[in-house]
Amino acid sequence: MLNGNYISNSTEETVELGSKFAEGLEQGDIIALYGDLGAGKTEFIKGICIALNVEEIVNSPTFTITNRYSGTLDNKKIIILHIDLFRIKNLNQLYEIGFHEFINSDESLKLIEWAEKAEGILLQINHKIRIILSEKKEHERQIIIE
Repeated sequence: MLNGNYISNSTEETVELGSKFAEGLEQGDIIALYGDLGAGKTEFIKGICIALNVEEIVNSPTFTITNRYSGTLDNKKIIILHIDLFRIKNLNQLYEIGFHEFINSDESLKLIEWAEKAEGILLQINHKIRIILSEKKEHERQIIIE
């Protein structure tokens, strides 16, 4: 499993790092992603989905809040929930969309963008990914995997 600090200088490098990160995932894991708008959270998730053999188009579910993909993990089929909390304004909205049910599913892998909006509900996180835009270089990102 990847842990530590990484520098990405392109979308392709961010996708590649996401793909390498996916090698250590387990069914039921919750991956919380943090970062500013445009930092590369969705690109990192695309990399994870490539490694897990997702055939669907992977894009940010900003307006639908949740995308559901089919993939494989350890040669077994797995459901991947890609959750984007950008438009969530308060915890009540999370309850309304059934967020608690999503995160308590042991059968699926949960990839959560804007995870900070679920603080107070999201008590167990298996992996935290922080993506920080460089202030000096336009395409550079620091990716911290915990």
